[in-house]
Amino acid sequence: MISYIIFVFGLIIGSFLNVCISRIPQEKAVVSNPSRCTHCGTRPKVFDLIPLVSYLVCTGKCRYCHQKIPARYFLVEMITGIVSVTLFIKYGLSADLGFFLFLMYLLIVVFFIDLEHQIIPNELVMIGMIGGTALFIYTLFRPFHIYADHAWWNPLLGLVSGSGFLLSVAFIGSLLYKNEEVMGMGDVKLFAPIGLFLGWRMTLLALFLSVVLGGMTSLVLIVLGKANRKSTIPFGPFIVLGVFITVMWGWDIAHWYINTYWR
Repeated sequence: MISYIIFVFGLIIGSFLNVCISRIPQEKAVVSNPSRCTHCGTRPKVFDLIPLVSYLVCTGKCRYCHQKIPARYFLVEMITGIVSVTLFIKYGLSADLGFFLFLMYLLIVVFFIDLEHQIIPNELVMIGMIGGTALFIYTLFRPFHIYADHAWWNPLLGLVSGSGFLLSVAFIGSLLYKNEEVMGMGDVKLFAPIGLFLGWRMTLLALFLSVVLGGMTSLVLIVLGKANRKSTIPFGPFIVLGVFITVMWGWDIAHWYINTYWR
């Protein structure tokens, strides 16, 4: 029953995240302006805003002008609901769940904005830093289990480790490829709040997973002829996937690696 409630809660949040994904890149107010159809300008009624259901009943079209609604609206709601339940199964009703829900909701917005516009807005990084600061204050009084220790400086080291590595990559890349941007500054800045949430150990793992996922995907696209060496591929979505894997199974992966290669 609780899992069902968490899933429905995630769907509702996913509907709000869709608004953020649509409006933040256009620098529009997220809350104050009511939603409207982008084609006919009609304000949807309450029963047009039921997550998942309204999209399916209307077969992915506006009920008033019958123009197609992007599948992203359905996808974001479904992903947010699934992520919410998955995190609940992992962490139960706890402070850890609350903080990681906040992080993943933020990163879902990052995922789709970077995928569509190849940008990571500073506003999202700042919101992440606010949440990470709240977590840092919390850890001064209570343990946060993913850190695996009680060192107060753990999240601060996490803040600089991921961003510092990517900043180094960006700097070296700018020297080697003077006319090309190897690493976007949005990716560099995004790892600052991520480091606060994960601590330095899991931040390094999330960074490693992000690079591996991004590299493998780029290689597949090049082999298939869908991209070349100079193609711009957004790194943000791979950061989001790397962080989610780390939040869910990070220490399992670390223990497996240590037991396999360091025994």
